[in-house]
Amino acid sequence: MASLKQRNSGLVQRRTEAIRSAADKDRDSAEEEDEARRGEEEDDDEKGDSKETRLTLMEEVLLLGLKDREGYTSFWNDCISSGLRGCMLVELALRGRLQLEACGVRRRSLLSRKVICKSDAPTGDVLLDEALKHIKETQPPETVQSWIELLSGETWNPLKLHYQLRNVRERLAKNLVEKGVLTTEKQNFLLFDMTTHPLTNNTIKQRLVKKVQESVLEKWVNDPHRMDKRVLSLILLAHSSDVLENAFAPLQDDQYDLGMKRVHTLLELEPEKESAKPNVNELMWAVVAAFTK
Repeated sequence: MASLKQRNSGLVQRRTEAIRSAADKDRDSAEEEDEARRGEEEDDDEKGDSKETRLTLMEEVLLLGLKDREGYTSFWNDCISSGLRGCMLVELALRGRLQLEACGVRRRSLLSRKVICKSDAPTGDVLLDEALKHIKETQPPETVQSWIELLSGETWNPLKLHYQLRNVRERLAKNLVEKGVLTTEKQNFLLFDMTTHPLTNNTIKQRLVKKVQESVLEKWVNDPHRMDKRVLSLILLAHSSDVLENAFAPLQDDQYDLGMKRVHTLLELEPEKESAKPNVNELMWAVVAAFTK
């Protein structure tokens, strides 16, 4: 009789534990579903925000170069034109549209390898799609150095002048106007009128400046391959466009010196060696090599 009671009590206890565990699982799965739903909602919110304020590398470099109140870049900056073309190539590579041809057994240098169209899917950006179309339709393919020159219109060959992307700064500025970052005004310069684009959304500009500053100060990792590829590209291309120093101008002297010291550490890297390491964007290093050769 005692053994029967023990068996019955053991059966009830096991049944109770099974019910409890089932309830716990249901509760856990419900919580996981709620968390997943919340995560999806947050992702949707972030995507919505990023659609409004997400900038391309070209737009970020131009925004760093623009004078906030005047709305134009320095008249003495003769680097930004080619720098913006380099930004286009890197942006297309980061989006999976372009790549360098295989290096081959003898491992040719970055600057001797041709740019290949990996995908011709539209990017949604008129300038990028225009550059991509040129690169896709050109046979035989050209090198990174050649494409920077062709897209800038720096060629002596009249048959290749149609590759030039015209009014790039003005078109990028209009993109930033559409995104609510800049506005449009007319300024009189004695002999002529000029369309300018003063800053209207300082929050986005400060966010960009802070991103650049933090990448070489608070968030410095001392290894370019552990840095975000887009941020690394932005720093190197902003330097090539002669606008990087604008991001460090507001810093205190000691922070400015430290930040620029770390930037020079990145600039002293050898593109050929860096591009041979795993999980790198070879085309980005080829663009850097083109500007530092």
